[in-house]
Amino acid sequence: MIYSVHKSCLRIGKKVHHRSYEFWVKTASAVTMVMVSLMIAAKCWAWLASGSASMLGSLTDSLMDITASAMSFLVLGYALRPADDDHRFGHGKAEALAGLGQAAFIAGSGCLLAFHGVERLFNPVVLSHSMLGVWVSIFAIACTLVVVFVQTKVVNHTDSIAIKADSVHYKGDIILNAAVLVAILLAQNGMQYADPLFAIGVAGYLLYNSWDIARQSADHLMDKELPDEEKSQIVEIANSHGDVFGVHDVRTRQGGKVKFIQMHLELEDTLPLIRAHYVADEVVAMIKAQFDCEMDILIHQDPLSLSQTQVSESQNS
Repeated sequence: MIYSVHKSCLRIGKKVHHRSYEFWVKTASAVTMVMVSLMIAAKCWAWLASGSASMLGSLTDSLMDITASAMSFLVLGYALRPADDDHRFGHGKAEALAGLGQAAFIAGSGCLLAFHGVERLFNPVVLSHSMLGVWVSIFAIACTLVVVFVQTKVVNHTDSIAIKADSVHYKGDIILNAAVLVAILLAQNGMQYADPLFAIGVAGYLLYNSWDIARQSADHLMDKELPDEEKSQIVEIANSHGDVFGVHDVRTRQGGKVKFIQMHLELEDTLPLIRAHYVADEVVAMIKAQFDCEMDILIHQDPLSLSQTQVSESQNS
């Protein structure tokens, strides 16, 4: 007998939030795109006026940010669609596919920026209007703080992997904009090599982030198991039910916002079929109460004697 459930319940602590997962992630995407657009306009102006290589690096990073955010916004619209006849497990993996595309795009831009920084090391340029770059960097830090604040709130509500990855990236951008600020101030005080060196550092930062995004995307596409801590909790919860004598063949993965869990429960041989059904129902409810997120849980009930025989055969072989 197979029992399946698919339900969403989003909480922070004990308080249930009636806003949907879609509402929160789309809000985060919209706020991010507005803030990054303002930063791009300001950085483009500052780079054209000053010629700073590190400012160009910061501008490049912001262009990558808005490209990634725009792709995420578009892809999330598809990824958040419910399961249909052609996609019975939903569309969550679309987020991971977009992530791979973003990673390739960011890596290419990082390489181009590194070449530009090396060229500036051999052919240094005196910066003009450097104070403009200073004020723009301060403005960019303020905008990024707004983005991180909103994304942190959304992650607390939804635990969205896509928004969580974006938030980590923008937290790094705060350091990046601060580094550009320091580079311009050093160049203003006669240290001309500081600007291209910081540009190369920004390129390294972009390449690192592209690798991290690609790795996380690949984990989702390859159906990586949930963390060991979560799997242990799932097994512990199932075993805590009075009618369950054991749990085996636990398999987990995550696709977008949905956690998929499969397991076999070991039940008394003489347990009535209707009771076995309710045991599975109760185990699912217990797991849901612990994790409070959208899940697709599939449970198979095995007779205890048959399960013990299978375990003995596997040990002997």
